[in-house]
Amino acid sequence: MNGVMIQFFHWYHPGNLWNEFAGKVGYLKQLGFTAVWFPPATKCFLGKEGRGYDVYDLYDLGEFDQKGSIATRYGTKEEYLKAIEAAHEEGMSVYADIVLNHRMGGDEPENIFVQQVEEDNRIKTIFVTTDACFYRFFC
Repeated sequence: MNGVMIQFFHWYHPGNLWNEFAGKVGYLKQLGFTAVWFPPATKCFLGKEGRGYDVYDLYDLGEFDQKGSIATRYGTKEEYLKAIEAAHEEGMSVYADIVLNHRMGGDEPENIFVQQVEEDNRIKTIFVTTDACFYRFFC
């Protein structure tokens, strides 16, 4: 049998997604959905305004007081785990979107080492500096 997955989020969702899903999971199962795709659950640079793709802390799923709140846009870690549990109780699979290659919102400037190399010979250095800094974007 082929399953049917619902993407249970969109860019303009106002928040509190985990609780909303937990309240609707039985209805979604009745409609024939067998799986759910959740947005990234991590703390965002924009705090509760972030959508999960402006990752601030990969390990904060809504349990630490950072970026203006404990909860993420979608809720707390406890609410997230309850939503997953509710899906499993209905026999639904859960697919969690994760974003590993985005980082935003460093808390302070950080000096970094920059080295430019020749395009055709990456062993030959053209330029070196330690004056560059990395903070949100290059300073």
